[in-house]
Amino acid sequence: MRTPATVKLVAGLGPKGWLAVAITALVAWVLVPLAHLMLPESHPLHVSTFAITLIGKILCYAVVAVAMDLIWGYGGILSLGHGLFFALGGYSFGMYLMRQIGREGSYQSDLPDFMVFLDWKELPWYWTGSDHFLWALFLAVAVPGVIAWIFGYFAFRSRIKGVYFSIITQALTYAAMLFFFRNETGFGGNNGFTDFKRILGYSITAPETRLVLFGLSVALLLGTLILGRVLIASKFGKVLTAIRDAESRVMFIGYNPLHYKLFIWTLSAMLCGLAGALYVPQVGIINPSEMSVANSIEIAIWAAVGGRGTLIGPVFGAAIVNLSKSWFTTSFPEYWLFFLGLLFILVTLYLPQGVVGLWAKLTRREAKAAAAAAKAETPAAPAPRSTPTPAAELPAGAAKGASA
Repeated sequence: MRTPATVKLVAGLGPKGWLAVAITALVAWVLVPLAHLMLPESHPLHVSTFAITLIGKILCYAVVAVAMDLIWGYGGILSLGHGLFFALGGYSFGMYLMRQIGREGSYQSDLPDFMVFLDWKELPWYWTGSDHFLWALFLAVAVPGVIAWIFGYFAFRSRIKGVYFSIITQALTYAAMLFFFRNETGFGGNNGFTDFKRILGYSITAPETRLVLFGLSVALLLGTLILGRVLIASKFGKVLTAIRDAESRVMFIGYNPLHYKLFIWTLSAMLCGLAGALYVPQVGIINPSEMSVANSIEIAIWAAVGGRGTLIGPVFGAAIVNLSKSWFTTSFPEYWLFFLGLLFILVTLYLPQGVVGLWAKLTRREAKAAAAAAKAETPAAPAPRSTPTPAAELPAGAAKGASA
């Protein structure tokens, strides 16, 4: 008898996991809005608009890091092109945001300002329907998903893996970046999309809008973690992990790795597209630099720093790296790349399981030390005293020998 999906969902996360989800939801959807809207700026517990925007951006990055962990940590597929899927989701939703500007642009035209500047007379065909919210949201998921499926199908069918797959994904991302840099493509060229005004009729800079976008980012991250945990705990996840460890053996027992790798690869790209769609209205800009090779490599660093194959580890990795980046680029901008490279080297050499792996190792060490201390403090039980056995209880031969 098959286990119902709801039972799998509850069992996949466990009591502690659901408690963490509830606490996170309470903080993000109740306490943070109250601290932002109800408390004055002078109050020590006030959460500023800058903090909400920064945390919302990091939450979107965390979704991308978890998506990377699904394919790299559990599938053994290292992608150096996930920045492409993130940017495609951002561009798909950015088209909607550009259409919402209307005649409030610099040229007071129905066309986006960059099109007026380049003397475009009408919107290109692929902008059709971009003024509808649901269509833009669909594109943010479908465009990365379709491109990932087509690319992944031919790559996995050809048994391309390892460093060769990583290099091809890197080349794909770089080619897309060069394409979006061109002005005639209709995506804003080097400047991309910016100067957004509203979303669903609401001002994009209003505190309430910022809070809603922040809350949606939290919801997307929690949903991604829950989905990932359920997948990994299922039969699909076990086969995927087996493919990572010994693909030839999995093929020998009758499984086709193509379907498993293609599904998780496409799902990962779609999650990145959703994260990009939420990222753009919070940051206020999307341009081809999001597709840069360095950005895609940085995504892999988030997963490595946090801990591959843990799901929650990449969340911490994205937070640690991006908070450090915010501080370094403000205080020591010329040293940021050196710090990032040093961090990656140190994690690779001394923390192969990342921050989460280090925490688990320290916890196990403390537990062993506590168990050893408890054992040492426990007094040893006294040895039982030996008493002579009465002759009546001895065997017959032994009794005779005793009497003799």
